[in-house]
Amino acid sequence: MCLLLSGNIFAQKPIVQNLTDFDLAPYHFGFILGINQMFFAIKPADGFQQLKYDPTRTPDINSDSTYILGIESNPTTGFVIGIVSNLRLNNYFDLRFIPSLSFGEREMLYSFKVYKGNPAVSDNIGATKKVQSTFVEFPLYVRYKGQRINNVRPYLLGGAKYTLDLASNSKKKDDTNNINVAIEKNDLYAELGVGFDFYTAWFKFGTEVKMAYGLRDMLKHDHTIYTGGVDHLNSRLFQISFSFE
Repeated sequence: MCLLLSGNIFAQKPIVQNLTDFDLAPYHFGFILGINQMFFAIKPADGFQQLKYDPTRTPDINSDSTYILGIESNPTTGFVIGIVSNLRLNNYFDLRFIPSLSFGEREMLYSFKVYKGNPAVSDNIGATKKVQSTFVEFPLYVRYKGQRINNVRPYLLGGAKYTLDLASNSKKKDDTNNINVAIEKNDLYAELGVGFDFYTAWFKFGTEVKMAYGLRDMLKHDHTIYTGGVDHLNSRLFQISFSFE
């Protein structure tokens, strides 16, 4: 009986509401820190495995002729920092602008069948091409906030962002005949996310999970084997971020 009564009393104990007027401000600011995974969604060209590449198109592969067996993208981890600008529209909707700086790297994995010698001898080899990126991002979101429960409030957001890659590979070849996979500098993403805001005594802390889908073909198509087998190359981004407002 004592345990039941004590549990009932504890359940009815009022919880202190933090920052009760925070969401009534017309605008506020903050910053975000996060980690991300960048990768490419690759659409291979039709019949890419039947295309034959001679040595003029494969200067960094020692072969007389080469065929592509497969192309994949390997996600890698990066990080992001940004400034939060939040405009209150009404009790449930906000407009958010979060200019950010994002760092990361993407890998493209190739598998080839090469032929060399007379008579020709075949062999399977692999190659990895790294695409390093430093993005300046300009995202604009509409955020729908659910009902606040004590000091927690869930939300959904969606929007779009423009990115400028400061580290885009504009050079396709260096002095050692090592071919780089060159990508475009500008991209446009559609984004969807979900998160929770936690109201502390001093600030609002948020956690957020977000997925971004690149809308442009980012590959600079040249005449090398690393782009000949690709029809479209679109960016993908998965991000977990923490906000302090």
